[in-house]
Amino acid sequence: MAPALRTARTAVLAAALCAGLGLGAFGCSHPAADSGASAHPVPSAARSGGGGPGRAAATDSARASFAATPVTGPWRSWTRKLSGPEASGTCDATTRQVVCGVGADGLTGRSRATGAVTWQIPSLAAGRNVGLVLAVPDGRAVAAGADTLHAADLRTGSSAWSHRLTPGRAYAALAEGGGAVYALDTTTGPPGDTRTVTLDAYRTTDGTALWHKSVHADATAPPRVIGGRVYTTDGSAVTARDARTGRVVATSPGGTDCPQLLSGAGYLVCTGSRFSASDTFPPVVRLDPATLRPLRTLRDSGMKPVDGVFSDGVLVLYEEGAEDSSAGDWSAFDLGSGAVLWSYHTTTGQGALDGGRFTTFTPSYDTSGGRLISVDLRAGPKGTGAAAPRFSPAYPDTDFSRYPSVVVPGGGAGHLLVQSTRVGALRSVPSP
Repeated sequence: MAPALRTARTAVLAAALCAGLGLGAFGCSHPAADSGASAHPVPSAARSGGGGPGRAAATDSARASFAATPVTGPWRSWTRKLSGPEASGTCDATTRQVVCGVGADGLTGRSRATGAVTWQIPSLAAGRNVGLVLAVPDGRAVAAGADTLHAADLRTGSSAWSHRLTPGRAYAALAEGGGAVYALDTTTGPPGDTRTVTLDAYRTTDGTALWHKSVHADATAPPRVIGGRVYTTDGSAVTARDARTGRVVATSPGGTDCPQLLSGAGYLVCTGSRFSASDTFPPVVRLDPATLRPLRTLRDSGMKPVDGVFSDGVLVLYEEGAEDSSAGDWSAFDLGSGAVLWSYHTTTGQGALDGGRFTTFTPSYDTSGGRLISVDLRAGPKGTGAAAPRFSPAYPDTDFSRYPSVVVPGGGAGHLLVQSTRVGALRSVPSP
């Protein structure tokens, strides 16, 4: 599944999370994955697992989930209204189905053919979701919110396992890779209280607690996973840990300023933090994932880096003004030479990779109405011939006023998902 950005949604979730914590301004192959909801609830198949200091053991769900029944059909165009708890969450997709977060840690599956709900697992906790990851090779979707981590079986639509933290702690950020889920959790309390942050590792399939470590880390910055390593930043320095044991294997050298980490396709990059109140930002620097030493400075534009995606030796990065976040630039960098390949000025930090192309939304001042624009990864918006930009029709849900975001199922689905945050709608449309 191609990586996709969810910058605006992430920012909203992180802001709500940080306010609650007092931190200030973070395809499965089984046919049943495309299944329809049955009319009867069945008990969740949650498994119990080991806990650890500062956290409770995994618990069996006391609430019901809806069993899945098979539904066939390829990706098609459709529009669905999302429920209140689902509308405020994040949606993602495998090649076979759509998965949306509901409430703090609930999950809903939707058919790729019709958008109808095919399975549903209620949230175990009250609060907002702070992370949703799809571990497709392991057949799991995992959501985190408040004090609960909750996994669904993508093949059956049933609850697979859950973990609940001890009172006074809450999950803050989530990542997955290499058969494990990595979660940052922190103490809660009023502003000014001293915080402790822990990095927890769980086996993705059954939720077994693998290890947990107290870390010096920014709880709003998601950990990053490359190969057999997990990376965190404390807002300045970067730490790499062995993914199997949690042991520290590398730290960034002094003088490396890394408020935020971006990763993908084996690359690791330091940027400024999207939540910084400063009007100056450190340069965008590529790091060696093995030693954490700086390899190349990619950019020192003075703008605020927001998020980025990686593919085929290229980083596509969105930056916005420090004092005006209403517009910014998507820029593509050659990670080998550091050269800027192209830039595209627009009014949204939402974008995603779709094969060898990059897709985002046209700016709010597009006279044709809000549309999706797909550009060649290296040629950009000025490409010609087969590399020329492609545009979608102007759908209601791609209009800037609806705060749309885009999700790419990958695997040659031929469709994209557009989620409209303001009106709570999800639309499947053909790729431009």
